[in-house]
Amino acid sequence: MSLLFALRHPDAVNGLILWRVTGGQFAANRLAENYYGQFIAAAQQGGMAKVCETEHFKERIQADPANRERLMAVTPERFIAVMSRWRQYFLDGANLPVIGVSASELASIGVPTLVVPGNDNTHPRVVGENAARLMPASELRILLPDHIDVDVASEAWDEKESELVELFTSFLDRVTAPAPV
Repeated sequence: MSLLFALRHPDAVNGLILWRVTGGQFAANRLAENYYGQFIAAAQQGGMAKVCETEHFKERIQADPANRERLMAVTPERFIAVMSRWRQYFLDGANLPVIGVSASELASIGVPTLVVPGNDNTHPRVVGENAARLMPASELRILLPDHIDVDVASEAWDEKESELVELFTSFLDRVTAPAPV
């Protein structure tokens, strides 16, 4: 999302932090199912009522009960069409350097960018390294160099929390500091 925002609204971005960048066929398939496929299936099986029963949308409804009315006002056909379009966009981006973003688009982003690659199948290190290589104003920081052959490795990142906080705040201080007079 942050990359797409930077591409569409470059004047609104001072810097980017890309942490655990996603790319490749495995990530695209897994995330397309998580973000879209499961909800398409729910709508096909039981309409919008079934969508409202999914964990994700239950939480949205619990946070704001009016969300149930909003969801129920959408026809299952419209919901499926929109989710299918978004899912396909995601899948079509599987072979790009970062899901949904081409090499030339990455090269066009000129703001300072901190790239911290991941270390699992959804966030392969090589994807983050490649993104950093393609982005002219990027800096690459590898915190977990060893690949873990799992869908998503979270535990090792928990141990890096204080290091990430320092890295992120230091970067943000640099890119948001007023220009010297």
